[in-house]
Amino acid sequence: MFSAQLDTCVLVPSLTRDVLLEVAERDVYRPLWSTEILAELERALTRLMQGRGADDETIRTYIGRLQAQMTAAFPDALVEGWERLVPTIELPDPDDRHVVAAAVVGRADVIVTNNRDDFPIAALPKPLFTQTADAFLLASLDLYPAEVMAAVDQVAARTGRYGPVRSSIDIAEALRTRTCPQFAEHLLAELRARDESR
Repeated sequence: MFSAQLDTCVLVPSLTRDVLLEVAERDVYRPLWSTEILAELERALTRLMQGRGADDETIRTYIGRLQAQMTAAFPDALVEGWERLVPTIELPDPDDRHVVAAAVVGRADVIVTNNRDDFPIAALPKPLFTQTADAFLLASLDLYPAEVMAAVDQVAARTGRYGPVRSSIDIAEALRTRTCPQFAEHLLAELRARDESR
């Protein structure tokens, strides 16, 4: 199965993360991450939630539940033994070497990151390459339209518990204005065509 190393930056925005992981739930691809990516995710979400005024207990509960759900849903996603490769990798920012190391050990086909400049193609072992979350989800939609639309439907079905109820169209509109404009444009066209045919 096609495997994708998910960089921290694509896991921080909750809606992008939800869609990426729900698409993976439908066997479109196998997600990969490492303990360091999960630690970065925890630090980023802590800063984000502190900035929104959340208390420490709320933050710990949210992050603990999220990581437990990720682990339960994808027990084979955690890449181990990547640390030994870190010194052999050269990148503009040495702090990003762990991402490539985990991708190599996990046999990822692609690194999904919105910081592509941090991973120059010449620095990556072939045939590893990078895609933004937008490009990755767009390619997934092109190849597996029914599965991707079902994933977005499931994300929409979970709304309403902590905020307003949102439709699949609402989810696509939010992605269009935030993180995945090209994917969202194509998704909206697919969703509207589906709705018109019903």
